[in-house]
Amino acid sequence: MAQKAVRYGELWNREELILAFELYFRTPFAKTKANNPEVIRLATALKRSPASVARKLGNLGSFDPNLKAREISGLGHTSKLDEAVWNEFHASWGALVDEANRLKDQFEVAVTEEVEEEAEAPQGPSERLAIAKRRLHQSFFRDAVRANYDNRCCLTGLCVKECLTASHIVPWSRSSQDRADPTNGLCLSATFDRLFDAGLLSVSQEMTAVFSKQLKRSADKRTHDPALCYDGQRLALPRKLPPSRERLAWHFEHIFKG
Repeated sequence: MAQKAVRYGELWNREELILAFELYFRTPFAKTKANNPEVIRLATALKRSPASVARKLGNLGSFDPNLKAREISGLGHTSKLDEAVWNEFHASWGALVDEANRLKDQFEVAVTEEVEEEAEAPQGPSERLAIAKRRLHQSFFRDAVRANYDNRCCLTGLCVKECLTASHIVPWSRSSQDRADPTNGLCLSATFDRLFDAGLLSVSQEMTAVFSKQLKRSADKRTHDPALCYDGQRLALPRKLPPSRERLAWHFEHIFKG
């Protein structure tokens, strides 16, 4: 009750909305609820109730064109500031990650991160800063892509989170502006992520899996049964951010070993 008494009924400010907006894209659609640990952590930092944060995530969903296309409506009673923050940061993923993480430090939002080990220790302050920023962008991208597909492989349906990878369609090294963009990602289980990166798997404009002739020629039954049985399989589409058709076409043309 003490937490509710501190901020109960207060209007949300811009900084709080940015944090909620970032959480909206890192949270699976079905888990934008008051009992979600991530919602509780943000509520604690903002001195608001978890129910208030969950409602705000629902408010933001009202502006999501991808939900509207699926005839899913968010919560009403939105504000002009809600819409302004949505318009400012929607599709400005790098700016969103940078600003949200600055605010997490300011508000002391507790975070739990999956840290990927670096091959070599960073040398010097500028390199450490660059690596820290890269990790923040990687972390958001991973969380947002997994959440976008409800923590399921879009090809096989596998829902073991530890086996899922947020696969870049246009590789990290090729395009800096696409690095944190969830529409540049597919949620794939580890084996299919490696095949996708190697160009042995791609996606057609009909959103079906296409395996390379190179893999088919070299495959024995142990490859055919677990992998090539998905040849021609239609990928599951996410609720919020569909993968970019333009980037998929780029992968098919430049990475795929047809």
